[in-house]
Amino acid sequence: MTYKIFRLFKEKKGFTLIELLVVIVILGLLAALVGPRMFGKVGTSKQGAAKTQIELFGQALDQFRLDTGRYPLTAEGLEALTNNPGVEGWDGPYLKKKKIPLDPWRKQYNYEAPGNNGDYDLYTYGADGSEGGEKENKDINSWD
Repeated sequence: MTYKIFRLFKEKKGFTLIELLVVIVILGLLAALVGPRMFGKVGTSKQGAAKTQIELFGQALDQFRLDTGRYPLTAEGLEALTNNPGVEGWDGPYLKKKKIPLDPWRKQYNYEAPGNNGDYDLYTYGADGSEGGEKENKDINSWD
């Protein structure tokens, strides 16, 4: 009798529909629990990347000022960090990349010099692309 049962299991190949459904339900539950936590971190990491880029731009702008005696004007923009705008004393490029990177939301950084909050204002409007906002839509700037 046990031999027949053993033989029955030995000949059985593949999974039953119920076994497959159980596995799919377990995977669905795991995705429902873990997914929102992982996707919530994407916005925070983009904000961190924007803060880091603004700090690196700030260091490059300070080096530009040390060499030339002033920050790039608004009309010259951040491009003055990679290409000489015709300023005496320019000893760049001040950034490793030949092209000014976009913010993490694929938009241009905003640069004004002289700025309203300091010698220069460097900022991005976040995910929504408009002034103000909270969480991922929060503005990231050089003066905070």
